[in-house]
Amino acid sequence: MKVKQTEEIAAALVPVAQELGVELYEVVFKQGRHPSLTVFLDTDREGGIDLNTCEAFHNAADPVLDELDPTFGQPYTFNVSSPGLDRPFKKDSDYLRNIGKKVEIKLYAPYKGEKYFDAVLLEYNPVAGNVTVDRSGEVFKLNLTQIVKMSQFIDFE
Repeated sequence: MKVKQTEEIAAALVPVAQELGVELYEVVFKQGRHPSLTVFLDTDREGGIDLNTCEAFHNAADPVLDELDPTFGQPYTFNVSSPGLDRPFKKDSDYLRNIGKKVEIKLYAPYKGEKYFDAVLLEYNPVAGNVTVDRSGEVFKLNLTQIVKMSQFIDFE
């Protein structure tokens, strides 16, 4: 199925998100038997993205997508969601928002014998392409290329 670029779809939907006071976090189109367009929204508001916000965005985005016609007339399912608390950091804002907080880190290769550990994110340097973390009093830098996934630490207790 021919589909417009996700960047073009995102550009058309950013004004809808801004009007609702949320951030367009990511746009994902999945091909296959049941093609789907999923828009992930984010916010700094207390309570995050709720079902009412997803519904309001969906309703406001429908006419924009009808006009844009991202699939050139082919059917698809349109979903709106939150990226979730355990989402991997992808944007500068993800790292910056979590400075001083505990994060979960998964590495491609072990650091001192461990590929997965928790640490406090102390600094993010996008120019140098690294982060500084504190793991139980040990402060060290990791290159972003070493990291498979970094996400917010979630305490289930």
